[in-house]
Amino acid sequence: MSEDKLSGRIDALEAKLMFQEDTIEVLNQTITLQWHQIDALKRQLTDLSERLREAEARTSRPANERPPHY
Repeated sequence: MSEDKLSGRIDALEAKLMFQEDTIEVLNQTITLQWHQIDALKRQLTDLSERLREAEARTSRPANERPPHY
């Protein structure tokens, strides 16, 4: 195999490697951002669940009771 051809193949492999490293970094940033969003949503869900429990505890009638107009 000629030196020029081998050099061209090495250059192509280096370019692919650089592209893959960039892609991995972008994916890592995306995953990190999504985990932060998931954590925030979990906290919000926990807060809303607690508020719902508190609201249900303050009501005097059961939640499944039929309204009086039935």
